[in-house]
Amino acid sequence: MPAPMDAVLFDLGRVLLDWDPRYYYGRFFLSDEALEHFVQHVIAHDWYLEMDAGKPADQAIAERSRRFPEHAALIARWKEGWPVMLRGTIAGTVDILEELRRRGLRLYALTNFSNETWPLVKARFECLSWFEDVIVSGEHGIVKPDPRIFELAISRCRLDPAKTAFIDDVAANVEAGRACGLHAVHFTSSEKLRADLKELQLL
Repeated sequence: MPAPMDAVLFDLGRVLLDWDPRYYYGRFFLSDEALEHFVQHVIAHDWYLEMDAGKPADQAIAERSRRFPEHAALIARWKEGWPVMLRGTIAGTVDILEELRRRGLRLYALTNFSNETWPLVKARFECLSWFEDVIVSGEHGIVKPDPRIFELAISRCRLDPAKTAFIDDVAANVEAGRACGLHAVHFTSSEKLRADLKELQLL
């Protein structure tokens, strides 16, 4: 019989923290279609992942503005708008985190986050202090789904992958975690996460 799991490794953005660029940029567009084009193609995931990997925001903004000069004024608002993009926590996931904490599980986080914005976020949300450690991509210059950041988390947090659940909302990250031996769970809602963790006998 396999040993019971004793640790949970959380992603943060869109799992525990309600972050979405639309919360800020939506005010600048008259149609959902125009907003979606801007979010998907201009301030796209691959762009802000560069900041999550440690690129300074000012440099990333300047480079993106040169690529999309017609949107330069909006791209330049990224830093001032960032706090609005982070609306708060996802209540259902915070409840789950608290339950896991009460059960004595070892709790860690592995997040793609800019090292410029992380200190602001860490100070804003008390629930982030419940983690024994948080691996922040921007501090290491490596982002998920690169296996090296999983290896770093496993080593630094002294995790046994066979006894660790990993939760992430991005399918590629889930697959990368699974390839490293973690019990990877694809987050789509707090309700589904609760069911998945019950199946793993963590709740």
